[in-house]
Amino acid sequence: MARFVAPIDALTAAIYSILIVLTFTLAFTVIKRWPGYNQPIPEGFGTELFFAVLGAAVAWALIDGLMLALLSVLARGEKHRFLQALQAANSDEEAVAVIADEFDFVLEPIASETKRHLLYTDVLEHLRDSQPRPVGFQREDFVEGLSVALVAIVAAAPSLLPLWLWRNDALAALRISNIVSFIILFILGYRWGRYTGANPWKIGALLVLTGVLLTAIAIPLGG
Repeated sequence: MARFVAPIDALTAAIYSILIVLTFTLAFTVIKRWPGYNQPIPEGFGTELFFAVLGAAVAWALIDGLMLALLSVLARGEKHRFLQALQAANSDEEAVAVIADEFDFVLEPIASETKRHLLYTDVLEHLRDSQPRPVGFQREDFVEGLSVALVAIVAAAPSLLPLWLWRNDALAALRISNIVSFIILFILGYRWGRYTGANPWKIGALLVLTGVLLTAIAIPLGG
């Protein structure tokens, strides 16, 4: 899967997928425990809840995959625009200025003007006769988007499983699903910490706390 999607994109998709599931499961848990709420759980509610959460998770996965594919197309279009502007320059000085506009905000704090000018001149020599890639939707965009969607669905699957296995006991299913979701959030945070070189235990705990806070915000807003 790493061949088709960047690790950070896969981690982000998995985290958002778990948050979508938690928005459903924690919302019902909060409502059920609300003072004065004594309505019995209707028969067949567990099955309906499972398919509702499954539908939301799959829908989000598809949206996430589609948005990533569209962003890839837009990023390629931005590179195409840059290359066109570079090759349309009337002189080397103008072309170097185009490159500087694109990269100065990154390199200015860490490189002197002389070093940046030498680097931009070298970049110009490499890009002067380059051919831009097609801007439209490509096969790799579809594969990348599909890969992210699959990651999101697979990440949500362990949290969905209790909703099906204990569908005749909705409260037990919700409790187990919530526990599984927070465990997965911690694991994802741990892996994120290892990937970025941060403390994985702290990142795991922070991600669990962030998940609780974001879900607490989403529930009253109808999320």
